[in-house]
Amino acid sequence: MAEKRIVSSIEDADYLFENKPSRVIALRSSPKIELAGFTVGPFEEGNEYEVRRWVAERLEEEGIVRLREDEELSSSTLYPILHRERIQPLSSLSSLPEDFYPRLRRILESLKKASRLSPDKMREYEYVENLSKDIVSCRLKKIVSLASTPGQRSQAVRNLTPEETALYNELSRIINEWRSRIL
Repeated sequence: MAEKRIVSSIEDADYLFENKPSRVIALRSSPKIELAGFTVGPFEEGNEYEVRRWVAERLEEEGIVRLREDEELSSSTLYPILHRERIQPLSSLSSLPEDFYPRLRRILESLKKASRLSPDKMREYEYVENLSKDIVSCRLKKIVSLASTPGQRSQAVRNLTPEETALYNELSRIINEWRSRIL
């Protein structure tokens, strides 16, 4: 049951992210496009538009638009996140950019695809993957520590993402149950 709640929180975060408005820049002009129940466009080359993330990703694949760079994570944005997390004490988590984990999964997936065609992209993928693992490991240690410390609920967990909150709640529940049976 706990696993389902955690998986559900990750899927929910992805669903919400995919349906959030994203800023795109038209790479070429395009007429109005009919989709399931709504339309997007028309697009005029060089102009900026706002569309749902999943639509932006499909339009980007077709070469019609590109996501604004400030909408994406990159190796240059991940390193400062890791650095900030490492300097925080064990009892404190730094804040992450909005939709951090859905964005992280997408950048890793994109780089992995690109790495099949380019040695440079392979190195970048490996670097970003290692940064990502370090960020997750660092935060995971802190979440486990916070979940096992009674009375740490308020300030300490304010910077948890929705996915981390689900994990924290499940760990707290399991640890509290274990503690009550032991003592």
